[in-house]
Amino acid sequence: MAKGTGNKNDGAVKQVVEGVTYFERPTIDVAGQKYRRLAIQTHFIQKGESFLAVCRKYVKPLAEAGDILSSSEKIVSICQGNTVDMKDVKLGFWAKNLSKLASRSEMGVGMDEPYKLQLAIDIAGLPRILFAVFCGGIGKLFGIKGWFYKVAGNGIAGMDGFYSRSDFKEYHTMAILLPAQPDKACKEIAEDLGIAVAIVDANDVSVETLGSYGLKDNNEFLQMIRDNPAGQSDELTPLILIKKIKDN
Repeated sequence: MAKGTGNKNDGAVKQVVEGVTYFERPTIDVAGQKYRRLAIQTHFIQKGESFLAVCRKYVKPLAEAGDILSSSEKIVSICQGNTVDMKDVKLGFWAKNLSKLASRSEMGVGMDEPYKLQLAIDIAGLPRILFAVFCGGIGKLFGIKGWFYKVAGNGIAGMDGFYSRSDFKEYHTMAILLPAQPDKACKEIAEDLGIAVAIVDANDVSVETLGSYGLKDNNEFLQMIRDNPAGQSDELTPLILIKKIKDN
């Protein structure tokens, strides 16, 4: 989603099977087992689309028993309509001024964006955000990052969007909140496709499972996607199908 982070599709092996385009990411070894990762390219998912229909269109033709589907949390939230338009956020005094004190992140939009900070205030409440800012400042004095988000809570850390540097103009004025009932969403897809499913919040620094169904070992799963095979640029590959490489 961000500009300048390097498109992982560049130079990757591109395949088209039954009308579905995917890119072969490098195989990965986890606990002595090798896995293929198919980065499935979709259209730009629009607000209100059916996540089940998206998975049936792009994943079902490639899925086999034993596979694992890793989905970006962003497309789930967009399908659910769990988004906020910038025009619906009323920018106030505290967001305008506190945002000037925030550090700018190259990984995405942070609290230096006044509208994102205002949305955080709207969600968590001004007193909590002020306390989070205070704690974040104390953390910086000791070289500790992340205290602001830990104190703010309410899914603020996973909130994305209002990102003027994005390759996609839709993200310039849209914020994406965390998906609602992610375990339930995974269960619906897993039962329909017959494979394990996980919804993840991932970037090139860290990965986190927000919901899952059918995973045998979450820690091993996180190792399978530790390099964020979906990418952070304009790949349009929010769905990663993980396949165990069987011994010949």
